[in-house]
Amino acid sequence: MTYETVLYEVADHICTITLNRPEKLNAWTRQMHFDLKDAMQNAGADPDVRIIILTGAGRGFCAGADMGGLQAIGAGASADRSTKAGADLPGGSTLAEFRMNYSYFPAIPKFIIAAINGPAAGLGFVIPLYADLRFASESAVFTTAFAQRGLIAEHGVSWLLPRLVGLPAAMDLLCSARKFRAPEALSLGLVSRIIPDDKLMAETRAYARLMADTVSPRSVAVMKRQIWEAEFQTLSEATVQANHDMELSFQTADFKEGVAHFLEKRAARFTGK
Repeated sequence: MTYETVLYEVADHICTITLNRPEKLNAWTRQMHFDLKDAMQNAGADPDVRIIILTGAGRGFCAGADMGGLQAIGAGASADRSTKAGADLPGGSTLAEFRMNYSYFPAIPKFIIAAINGPAAGLGFVIPLYADLRFASESAVFTTAFAQRGLIAEHGVSWLLPRLVGLPAAMDLLCSARKFRAPEALSLGLVSRIIPDDKLMAETRAYARLMADTVSPRSVAVMKRQIWEAEFQTLSEATVQANHDMELSFQTADFKEGVAHFLEKRAARFTGK
């Protein structure tokens, strides 16, 4: 599959999507927005894909919006703030909140890992927050950047960031727009793991391969939906939904395989069905 601004590769049930403007630190453009969304939806709909890794080409993850685009907006050009719903994918969340312009990752029924390999600023900071897990290279550096551009907390980050790092830390990171590095990101809970630069992709793929080989893709899709949607549910609502999902899981081939491979002491052969 070929795109103008992203690379798309599938191997061993893992889809690697790479933002691909390395000469610009993968600065975000309108074309990249469309390319990434299409690539994510294709990976989400591909039965051969179980895990998605999102990373950046070269020495950066994403330096934020391309300054040429910001200059055009400042000169009077309109920005694309569309909130049209994306296509429904089987197993993904159907909440309207996860059909917005940049919040659609939770609607993708595959586990998404962001491998943050360098600077992640502005929109490049927000996008990996919608992934299900974030690993950072030792040289990764982060900034929300918006306040330094005369902008505001965009793309739902005012809702999402406090849930990840807490309200005081979110206030700090958003309103100061200061730069911070991987160790602080780890201490805040923004990323789950720091990995040496030269081992980032290998270790991320090893983690993804472990998931692809040993857990039910159907279970992961359902649990991903449960966890993201629980942010909008009471405990009783989440429990009722879980009880319903559990009854459905008893009827699946993956449930039967989950019991069988354990009792037979062999590797699992999950199909996602």
